[in-house]
Amino acid sequence: MSDPNSLEVTIRQTDPVFLDVQFKVRGSELLALVGPSGGGKSTILRTIAGFQKPISGKITIGDKVWFNSQRKVSVAPRHRRLGMVFQSYALFPHLTAIENVMESISNQRATNKINMANEYLARVNLKGLGDRRPDQLSGGQRQRVAVARALAREPDVLLMDEPFSAVDRVTRTRLQRELIELRSHLSIPIIFVTHDMEEAARLADRVAVLHEGRILQTDSYETLSKRPVNTTVAKLVGIRNIFNGKVSKITDNEGRLRLQWGNFVLDTPYRTGFSANQSVTWCIPSDGIVVHRRNRPSRGEHENPVSGIVSELFQFGQTTELIIDVSDPDAHPLHCSIPTHVAKRNDISIGVNIGVSLKADMIHIMAAENACS
Repeated sequence: MSDPNSLEVTIRQTDPVFLDVQFKVRGSELLALVGPSGGGKSTILRTIAGFQKPISGKITIGDKVWFNSQRKVSVAPRHRRLGMVFQSYALFPHLTAIENVMESISNQRATNKINMANEYLARVNLKGLGDRRPDQLSGGQRQRVAVARALAREPDVLLMDEPFSAVDRVTRTRLQRELIELRSHLSIPIIFVTHDMEEAARLADRVAVLHEGRILQTDSYETLSKRPVNTTVAKLVGIRNIFNGKVSKITDNEGRLRLQWGNFVLDTPYRTGFSANQSVTWCIPSDGIVVHRRNRPSRGEHENPVSGIVSELFQFGQTTELIIDVSDPDAHPLHCSIPTHVAKRNDISIGVNIGVSLKADMIHIMAAENACS
């Protein structure tokens, strides 16, 4: 049985931005759209809202058709029940907070509008601030008014275009938490555009990676960060350890696949779709790399041991990032992070020889590509 509240989108166009995308957002699901600037994220939102019309495609919410190029259906923006939250707030500067929210409430008497607007402001933690104009509110408060106004339309879909990028980090974290809480009371699809993968990981049920007008992969952030479909997705989700290698041996009966990487042979779990001597690209997230204790070996260090020279070291408070030169034939270093106190206790500094283990179950193998540029 199909989800009666799901949003289904197909968009194909060449101008002004190339787009060839198809995706579905289930009712009560938050889908984050991420990718480089200019890739079409905001254009997708504007097209769903009806502000732009694609060459071809289809946009439906449940059994309601908002756009269908074959049937020549294109519902005007004002008749699409959706709420939209912009990065720039887009509030009416001459109206108070409550008046801004009331602008989205229709078919109600004035008294009902006031009561309903106050309820929406309370839902976004702005109770008692309805009489203030936008210039009397902080950036975070203005964005809360924008969210309240969007919800006051009683939308079938909520679209959010980088809504928290214009506020400071502390306020941004607070707004993220409030959105998570607010979602528990909503049963509508939400599309959240962001360039911040950390924000997408925190908020989204699924993340769609958009690149050059196409969605390359849609999955949970955990899946994207551990099993990207290709190097482009790996780079976009922040994986820095991407390498070229070759399958050296497959032992299906033992459930193992061995990977030749320069002078190292790495043991990994068996995977279908690969053959011996096949060139591949592989990656491993930073948390899949375990730094050995210097001069104090342990049994756990036998798992895919690799050694190299620390070429760069960056201390960020309680975390220290290491860049390690290894004998990779393509001259790509390993990147990993360890607690700063561990780096100090082990006298890790630039120029020292260091050993690490690459966790077998964290190594992800993909079809061969040019690993890094």
